[in-house]
Amino acid sequence: MLKPYLYHNLIEAGCDEAGRGCLAGPVVAAAVILPKNFKHDVLNDSKKLSAKQRFTLRDEIIDKAIAWNVAFVDNDEIDLMNILRASIKAMHLAIDGLHRKPQFLLIDGNRFFPYKEIKHQTIIRGDGLYFSIAAASVLAKTFRDDYMDKIHTEFPEFGWDRNKGYATSFHRKAIIEHGVTRFHRKTFSLCETQLSIDF
Repeated sequence: MLKPYLYHNLIEAGCDEAGRGCLAGPVVAAAVILPKNFKHDVLNDSKKLSAKQRFTLRDEIIDKAIAWNVAFVDNDEIDLMNILRASIKAMHLAIDGLHRKPQFLLIDGNRFFPYKEIKHQTIIRGDGLYFSIAAASVLAKTFRDDYMDKIHTEFPEFGWDRNKGYATSFHRKAIIEHGVTRFHRKTFSLCETQLSIDF
């Protein structure tokens, strides 16, 4: 089972993002403050859960969280500032929207820019260690999936309802055949085997 907190005496917000490695669509981040006594037998890193589990958990997280927020940074901003900075900006925006101010931030991963005066801890694979980060990963993933399903209706030839903008062979072939859309990240190597991202 995951851990409920790092510091018992501080209001902690867990933060995570989804869509960092995609060829199209936004990067989405979430920030979640959970009660200190929160426990769950299923909640884990969103990548380890089925789509059905994620969407069921989303409702539970929203219902039980002390505060939560989700923020989007679109592909145009990603192209302007690079994906690392865009991911961190999305986390900052998610924290901005919390109606309860956290005293400490648990950040999934190993890179983060300080947020105002609030101290933070980066945690590699934190979404598999702490409930609040796992909750943030579920919210970020499900809200992003909903968005990709929505824009899929405008560009169904790219299969975004299935690949969610990730670099599948189907998606890359569709780019070669149909060209890029206004949702594609132009600074990514869209048609090559490997992504080339300049951090």
